[in-house]
Amino acid sequence: MSGQILILKAGPGLSVQDLGRVGQTHIGLSRGGAADRLALYEAAALLGLRAPIAAIEMAAIGGDFEVTQPTRIALSGAPMRASIDTRPISWSASHLLQPGQILRIGAATTGVYGYLTFAGGIGIAPRLGSRATHLSAGLGAALRAGARLPLGRDNAPETGARVLRCDNRFKGATLRYISGPQTELFDAVTRARFDQTTFTRSPSGNRQGVALDFEDALFAAQAPDGLASDFIQEGDIQMTGTGHPFVLLAECQTIGGYPRIGTVLNCDIPKIAQAPAGAPLRFAHVTLAEADRIAATQAGLLQNLRRQTTDLIRDPRMIPDLLGYQLISGVTSGRDPEE
Repeated sequence: MSGQILILKAGPGLSVQDLGRVGQTHIGLSRGGAADRLALYEAAALLGLRAPIAAIEMAAIGGDFEVTQPTRIALSGAPMRASIDTRPISWSASHLLQPGQILRIGAATTGVYGYLTFAGGIGIAPRLGSRATHLSAGLGAALRAGARLPLGRDNAPETGARVLRCDNRFKGATLRYISGPQTELFDAVTRARFDQTTFTRSPSGNRQGVALDFEDALFAAQAPDGLASDFIQEGDIQMTGTGHPFVLLAECQTIGGYPRIGTVLNCDIPKIAQAPAGAPLRFAHVTLAEADRIAATQAGLLQNLRRQTTDLIRDPRMIPDLLGYQLISGVTSGRDPEE
């Protein structure tokens, strides 16, 4: 861990995130980790890694970064404007970042959370089995300008750049969900109306959860007075006392008393996390058997993503020193087809 990542400029929502902490609910700690876990798998595929690693999560806007040793980087999640020095670079792709070069990441063009992954890894010490910052639990802190992070060595810095064409999960979506222990607190008419409603992602939201706006009647539960607090988890769809729905995200609390109409499938959580304010969202109920079949398709996620990566072909219009390249090899008489 001889190298360093230098944060020269930082947006307001930068933090180190990985896949989070599992098995800590008994101490009141939710999983945390990346709001969009799929983005970490995409980065691992682009960099040829065996598993997702910790990355810098950027909410809505990035920052300026520098490294002290050569390393490949991957940009994934919500597309953001990015350049190395003055050269624009592609998103959902890997690139080589050399010492002295400045990686600049601007605002998201769509979606919410972008991710910057270094092939050498971020070498901060794990806490409770994870390097993830969990702000609501007091684990770690937001990254600020002037911060320095340990950078591991990239064992394949000369590997060519790769690109991945991703499904667009950054403009709203249909979210599949299963029933839970409190679904029957909502009558059949309310449940049907919930599935038929087009919601919009409210501006009110963070890594703990997001609110949903709608124009229809409220979604009140037939809950008895004094409903006991119960175990809750990421993906749960809670209804407040006034009947407004919230979808819980990575840093949600682990105990809650609001009734839940169901739980969004893990593979669809990135869609709600990445939905920008005003994006349309709908819900589709699936059975437990259907959810199991969908989960089975996620088993080989990293391998499938790796197969979908291709060599990154640079746009000649984006190459400032294009004339410095050897564009023609050899000479010809012009009559080759005749000879």
